[in-house]
Amino acid sequence: MVDVLAHESELLGLVKEYLDFAEFEDTLKTFLKECKIKGKPLSKSTCGSLRDPKSLKFQRDLLAAFDSGDQKVFFRLWEEHIPRPIRDGDSLAQKLEFYLHIHFAIYLLKHSAGRPDKEDLDERISYFKTFLETKGAALSQTTEFLPFYALPFVPNPMAHPSFKELFQDSWTSELKLKLEKFLALMFKASNTPKLLTLYKENGQSNKDVLQQLHQQLVEAERRSMTYLKRYNRIQADYHNLIGVTAELVDSLEATVSGKMITPEYLQSVCVRLFSNQMRQSLAHSVDFTRPGTASTMLRASLAPVKLKDVPLLPSLDYEKLKKDLILGSDRLKAFLLQALRWRLTTSHPGEQRETVLQAYISNDLLDCHSHSQRSVLQLLQSKSEVVRQYTARLINAFASLAEGRRYLAQSTKVLRMLEERLKEEDKDVITRENVLGALQKFSLRRPLQTAMIQDGLIFWLIDILKEPDCLSDYTLEYSVALLMNLCLRSAGKNMCAKVAGLVLKVLSDLLGHENHEGMEDILRCFIKEGNAEMIRQIEFIIKQLNAEELLDGVLESDDDEDEDDEEDHDTMEADLDKDELIQPQLGELSGEKLLTTEYLGIMTNTGKARRRGTAGVQWGGPEPLRRPVTPGGHRTGYPA
Repeated sequence: MVDVLAHESELLGLVKEYLDFAEFEDTLKTFLKECKIKGKPLSKSTCGSLRDPKSLKFQRDLLAAFDSGDQKVFFRLWEEHIPRPIRDGDSLAQKLEFYLHIHFAIYLLKHSAGRPDKEDLDERISYFKTFLETKGAALSQTTEFLPFYALPFVPNPMAHPSFKELFQDSWTSELKLKLEKFLALMFKASNTPKLLTLYKENGQSNKDVLQQLHQQLVEAERRSMTYLKRYNRIQADYHNLIGVTAELVDSLEATVSGKMITPEYLQSVCVRLFSNQMRQSLAHSVDFTRPGTASTMLRASLAPVKLKDVPLLPSLDYEKLKKDLILGSDRLKAFLLQALRWRLTTSHPGEQRETVLQAYISNDLLDCHSHSQRSVLQLLQSKSEVVRQYTARLINAFASLAEGRRYLAQSTKVLRMLEERLKEEDKDVITRENVLGALQKFSLRRPLQTAMIQDGLIFWLIDILKEPDCLSDYTLEYSVALLMNLCLRSAGKNMCAKVAGLVLKVLSDLLGHENHEGMEDILRCFIKEGNAEMIRQIEFIIKQLNAEELLDGVLESDDDEDEDDEEDHDTMEADLDKDELIQPQLGELSGEKLLTTEYLGIMTNTGKARRRGTAGVQWGGPEPLRRPVTPGGHRTGYPA
């Protein structure tokens, strides 16, 4: 009771402040009257006005500077009144500030009657460049803002298709509305009664903390899966490297007996092949004058490691799964698509992943063989951007595996839907990336190559590659790879010949040269700095450029559909799981927990044994690349 009396004045003041804030007018009058009758004092520290005239004036001045284009006044007020922790740490504030810099950078271009003052315009562009190189650099890896980093270097941004939206009045109005909402949210926090603040800090905030911890746990699990995949890939690459090195050492040692090179030179060549740690070990412990020593030791390092048994994942009720994918809410659809993708991307390569894939195929998870008007594939046309994106991610994951490509390629329905989505999708970069990635992997199969060439996909690729600076790394890499695969066919070459000038310009731009004449000279510049593989490819191109033209200008036919360019390799790139859009709320199931809790089935994961094709084609000899490849597979190799 003594503690209550000691703080009674402050407590009563908090009650009065809250009643005033919530506009309980009659209750407040009764409360004040009773406090007066009982002689209870009210704390004056909490009884001030909730309105701050200074903050209202700041908001008016800031919006006035926004409308008039006064960049210096605006950002001076912004830095004085918006706390640094919010400006530097709040993602909403960072994104808003980025767009505000764009607004002021192009203000003169939008509002000048004639030609804008060059000095003033250059100053604004310079200010925007400085922002991009300093504070704005934090968003350089975000696909939403990536195109705007090219804005200061475009001579006429008003005519550029990537920036057309910026010069519409609606864009400025929407940005101003976002600014007003941000300011209202910012200064509403300072008007919150202390009683509500105490409740949130000691009650409601606990739920927020739990929610945040839950999301961190989900993210940590996802990262651990990604790191496990990377470890497996690096381990496979390591074994491949050691195997190749052993073969090389065998060849080199064979020359020793012929006195072609000295053992000392052989030792120096071999030692340079290995990492620093192995280099020191070999240099001090291996006698290279003894035939077979090095290769024997290398092969001994590849002694089979007894791996832990990897259990098969639980079977699922695919009938219920497909029903909810078609009839469920958009949020449930997104979580199911995500969980099914994670099953593929995070499973262990080998029997576990093959069993998962065979279960998907045998149960026709994507409804590739369904003739119903409502199917899982139709989710590619969903009104929900998240559902469209997650459907594209799942299809791309299927296409990353040879058996998955065979499943998807059994009907051209999937190809047609992906082509349609690719040409229509302009809002979501990641959706387009995954559709493009799937199509590129489809191009490993000759019948699908033919269909894509006939559908004019080459023209779409050339058109999008005209502006490579506006493309994400993934889009650029897979667009070029898809174009290359299609152009390995004579039909693809004939398509390119129809727009030869444009194709030459695009390829020259991709090489980084401004001079579009003298292609041979351009290519020879790259020979000086390229690696052995690149030099071999370029030399072949130069040879073809200088070769006599084929009679009647007709390319030799290679359109026999009986031969398949499919390479039996699986490349599950980490990009499939990047930048997830949805996170589970507290108590909401996701990932494998969602599948095994709500959709557990009985013996649905027993599929046919995986059909093995021919071994992956090795690159070698003087001839250039003649078979289609996937960028991820080229980078990481094809581990058995």
